[in-house]
Amino acid sequence: MSAWPARWDGVTESVVTTRGPNGRWNVAALGLHAPEGGVDPDEPLAEPVTARTWGRTRTWRNFRERGGGYVQFTPDPVDFVDAACAVREEATPVLDSAAAWAKVAASETASGTEAGTDWTDWRLRVESATVDERVVPTVSRGHAAVIEATVAASRLGVDGFDDGRLRERIRFFEDVVSSAGGTREQAAWARFEDLIDWRD
Repeated sequence: MSAWPARWDGVTESVVTTRGPNGRWNVAALGLHAPEGGVDPDEPLAEPVTARTWGRTRTWRNFRERGGGYVQFTPDPVDFVDAACAVREEATPVLDSAAAWAKVAASETASGTEAGTDWTDWRLRVESATVDERVVPTVSRGHAAVIEATVAASRLGVDGFDDGRLRERIRFFEDVVSSAGGTREQAAWARFEDLIDWRD
């Protein structure tokens, strides 16, 4: 078993590609839950990394039918918006923007329903991993706002969530991107606006 190619704690947002019945790779967003103590590529994990899918999505179907996919760590907010908000398919599993990726096996551990929406928990085990690019970490409020907007947008129209409150959150993130976002964040927001009808 290989190690994860990145270090993190808590929940980190990733892009996952899973192979569909048409042979193409579906691109989607996936939150990765680190075990207690976090993930360190140089240390063995006491507990596995997990993820939760909501609804009968393509990722859910492909995990069940194919047993895994490719988890990718990309700094590109445009690719992340596409993953979270669009139906995007690629001929190959690894995105050009991925700084690191891991081929994972996914096994279902639990399922249930919350606020009218089905969920499934998955245990992710790394089969192989590659680091293509190491970067000096920077903190971008605009980048974070794009990611948070996609999370809020994914909950619009879902039982158990208040659409009015979600729209308020997205409006706030729009202001952050406008004031603090760089070129790629601005492009990501334009793509978000093309894909999501979030305004009242």
